[in-house]
Amino acid sequence: MISINYRDSRPIYEQIQHELHRMILSGGLAAGSRLPSVRELAAELAINPNTIQRAYRELEAEGVILSIAGKGSFVAELPKPEKGADAPLARFRASVRELRTLGFSTRELHTFLDDLDKEDALPHD
Repeated sequence: MISINYRDSRPIYEQIQHELHRMILSGGLAAGSRLPSVRELAAELAINPNTIQRAYRELEAEGVILSIAGKGSFVAELPKPEKGADAPLARFRASVRELRTLGFSTRELHTFLDDLDKEDALPHD
């Protein structure tokens, strides 16, 4: 399910958050699916439950998962992406415009993308 890379410079909670987010976006975890409990996942990965709790908290803040007291954490219903190859770029452009409105410079955005590229172990063309 989730693998931890101890050589990765990112904190473990961020790696877990990234992996769960990737699994949700790829359809590996469907909307409404119950996530393992904090204790279950901590035992499976042999890490501190507080680390799992932080990853879940971050995902909940992003609206990716929902936590229901006494029931557990579940994958949230995410908005359906627009169809077509241009849709993600249109959302990216809108985000860049919003960030510029908030005062981010082009240089800061470039630095952010460069840092993201270094962090993510995704294949690039």
